Amino acid sequence: MTAAASRGATPDAAELRSRTQELLAAHPVAGTDRVDFLKARFDAGLAWVHYPVGLGGLGAPRSLQAVVDAELEAAGAPDNDPRRIGIGLGMAAPTILGFGTEEQKSRFLRPLWVGEEVWCQLFSEPGAGSDLAALGTRAVRDGDDWVVNGQKVWTSSAHLARWAILIARTDPDVPKHRGITYFICDMTDPGVEVRPLRQITGEAEFNEVFLTDVRIPDAHRLGEVGDGWRVAQTTLMNERVSIGGMRIPREGGMIGPVSETWRERPDLRTHDLHQRLLTLWVEAEVARLTGERLRQQLVAGQPGPEGSGMKLAFARLNQEISGLEVELLGEEGLLYEDWTMRRPELVDFTGRDAGYRYLRSKGNSIEGGTSEVLLNIVAERVLGLPSEPRTDKDVAWKDLAR
Repeated sequence: MTAAASRGATPDAAELRSRTQELLAAHPVAGTDRVDFLKARFDAGLAWVHYPVGLGGLGAPRSLQAVVDAELEAAGAPDNDPRRIGIGLGMAAPTILGFGTEEQKSRFLRPLWVGEEVWCQLFSEPGAGSDLAALGTRAVRDGDDWVVNGQKVWTSSAHLARWAILIARTDPDVPKHRGITYFICDMTDPGVEVRPLRQITGEAEFNEVFLTDVRIPDAHRLGEVGDGWRVAQTTLMNERVSIGGMRIPREGGMIGPVSETWRERPDLRTHDLHQRLLTLWVEAEVARLTGERLRQQLVAGQPGPEGSGMKLAFARLNQEISGLEVELLGEEGLLYEDWTMRRPELVDFTGRDAGYRYLRSKGNSIEGGTSEVLLNIVAERVLGLPSEPRTDKDVAWKDLAR
């Protein structure tokens, strides 16, 4: 144990560098199994440095995570493949930390961060997408369990997931926002059926999930009964930050491939395309820097509605940039590499061709909250504009027209 740790002091940058070097000395990158290294990193408190001691962190300022990451990257240490487990890292983990019991935190956070257990999100339903609070999946108490029946849709990674974060209606006699409870669902339960949803790309990274008499122990409930909407807000705010506020380098993301094509293919250039590319390049850089500022704001607390604005910008820019790329390539932009039905582990925007980027980006304005709903959030919670009339907010869910 280091001197700072023995004193109970909050680690500073120097202390974190020292701890990271101790980890690397005890678990040399070249001779340590990848998963074993990640487990050791979690146990050393270097996974999420701002999380509590014993849960992958050290109670340090969130901003100091970059110190650890830089040391490990320089040493060639493995990461936890964050794109593959993004739902667990960006949505499930902060919700479990905020509302979970000590037993739940100890059980779920380590295998989640290491990547041994993939998570998915059972929120949207065929009749409750944009109006998520109208969801109809029911959970009925039966002794120490809850029996869940219903259908969820647009579920990324459900075909890979071991666990799911789930919201279900536990009281139909109160207004829709109040009768919801939040659970952790075992995706290996025999009552869980996952069916692929083939997308415009030809792939099926999305799924629909049918829940038939799925038994969830009350010990897997997050938050109080009926308080699921408040718990879900933590998930949703973190989701929008994780989608729209990802840390990327300059010319990272969708603007990278089209910029590279522009430089390497002067025969494709026109004045009009040049002006549009310049505009989008600047907007992409502004969005990148705004995302960096948002991450700095997170050091002071939980994400707020600003994440909705970032996610809005992410969706619009991806669609406009991918459209420009297809137009720049002309006839080549109409080609598509492979329409084979596959169920991928992750979405790879930059590792695929322009046709894939163009088609897949159409979903960016739907997933993680539709752009229309996010515009309302920004208008009301950021700009302070009057709320839209909501005639159903005081009506019991069972009395709503469906």
